[in-house]
Amino acid sequence: MKIVIVGQGGHSKVIQDIIHKNDGYEVIGYLDDKYDDLEITKNIYTGPLSLAPKIIEYFNDAKFVIAIGNNKVRKAVIQQFNFSRHYYATLIHPTAVISPSVEIGYGTVVMANAVINAGTLIGNHVIINTNSVVEHDNRIGNFVHISPKAAITGTVEIEEGVHIGAGATVIPNKKVGQWSIIGAGATVIHDIPPRCTAVGTPAQIKMKEGVKIV
Repeated sequence: MKIVIVGQGGHSKVIQDIIHKNDGYEVIGYLDDKYDDLEITKNIYTGPLSLAPKIIEYFNDAKFVIAIGNNKVRKAVIQQFNFSRHYYATLIHPTAVISPSVEIGYGTVVMANAVINAGTLIGNHVIINTNSVVEHDNRIGNFVHISPKAAITGTVEIEEGVHIGAGATVIPNKKVGQWSIIGAGATVIHDIPPRCTAVGTPAQIKMKEGVKIV
């Protein structure tokens, strides 16, 4: 599989490592707006995001992975490209443990030592980061980022664009509304409304719709 990595920051380096650990995958290019023009060095293509359609012209079988940790930026890139799902790779680190009953959407990345248990549905362009645990029967929406060592326990619903911070826990049967942020180390024991920031143990809402709550 020929893969083009979009974004060339730290998150991109981790995704590159996943690609190298999967037999038959190869990185053929990097797109990032830090580049002004198309360059080819040792058969690796680099250039700005606007060159993505050209990559498809050169390599009709190429697939893209959006290596950007920020959920909103990742979605904006997908909207900018406006490609069909066929052009996005789903990448899974060989050390990840995933139940056969799990469904994983396109463009999603599952990193080293992550665990995804039975009956869980993972959306598109999701990041399941290193050592995170997504337990049974969860529903994880598109453009979610589950950070390292976070634990999503059973029958949890995580809506689109949510960011679960490193080491955070969401207890069973709870819901985190779209585009909310759960701070690192927080413990969610109540439903969290959309577009909120919740921190602490138990997690308390500190910001809603961009307005700080005192």
